[in-house]
Amino acid sequence: MRSFLRSDRSRLVGAWLFIVAALVFGMVVVGGATRLTGSGLSITQWKPVTGVIPPMSQAAWMAEFQRYQQIPQYQLLNRGMSLDAFKGIYWWEWTHRLIGRLLGVVFAGPFIAFLAVGAMPRRLIGRCLVLFFLGGLQGFVGWWMVRSGLEARVSVAPERLATHLGLALILYCALIWTGWEAWSGSQRPPRPTRWAPIAAAIAGLVYLQSLLGALVAGNQAGLVDNDWPLMRGRVFPEDYWSGGLWRTLLHSQAAVQFNHRIIAYLLFALAVGTAIAAARARRAAGAVRGLAVTLGVLVTAQVSLGIATLMARAPLSLSIAHQAGAAIVLATAITFAWRAQRT
Repeated sequence: MRSFLRSDRSRLVGAWLFIVAALVFGMVVVGGATRLTGSGLSITQWKPVTGVIPPMSQAAWMAEFQRYQQIPQYQLLNRGMSLDAFKGIYWWEWTHRLIGRLLGVVFAGPFIAFLAVGAMPRRLIGRCLVLFFLGGLQGFVGWWMVRSGLEARVSVAPERLATHLGLALILYCALIWTGWEAWSGSQRPPRPTRWAPIAAAIAGLVYLQSLLGALVAGNQAGLVDNDWPLMRGRVFPEDYWSGGLWRTLLHSQAAVQFNHRIIAYLLFALAVGTAIAAARARRAAGAVRGLAVTLGVLVTAQVSLGIATLMARAPLSLSIAHQAGAAIVLATAITFAWRAQRT
């Protein structure tokens, strides 16, 4: 028992962190569906504790609906919406927030229990406290994002959407990395393998591409320039510039879509090239080779899905699949980067 308590390795802790990461994955996917269905502004109040209880009576539903009717999204886009239609968008946002609350419980409860019995590897206690802080911060950022659509907009600000998703993905990556640390222990080679820099570069590009995807979504840029590989018959869109650097990078539909395409091409070339090199390398460890090849396949599938989603004008099913695919690619890239540091 004493050696167990002093161990720097715990597969039980690792499995718990992977479960929390899976919940973050679910939250990202449901969050994407919430945005795609226009549901994100249906709950106009932030009640971290009591908000877990949905309206339970006709009067409560009407009160919630009347609050929604005061914001620009209803007045400019959804005027005349029925109560039943409102319930449809309300449940998406409620589910998204419920998963966030569930995340807090699933993280905090076992964490306290592991500390109480001494099962948490000491070197990971500080990391887990940071993870808990990031989870709480995500709730504040989510409300900050929603507030941007309650007064003068019919949707949330794209840059706040990207910030919200970006923080969620940082938490997601940190959970996966820490999970592998708990699962495998602290032994490391004297120096990283030659695959470590390229693995880190791929993971960074996947993360950047995810943020660019949030800007595409926030600006509804998937509904324009739906030809491929050109954009309205041009290699470089003529309406790329939108009058200022930040306005262009954050709010120009043509710019955010073009940037998303360019990073996709770069990521595809890098991931597939790495997969081929790893498959041919005699000295590559089996785990590194397998992860590199898997990542190359997943990136290829994700790029293909992205093209199909664009050319179909971003239907709900393909858009959700594309966002879920991005999270799967990111998890694989982070695992590849972690393994390349240790093998």
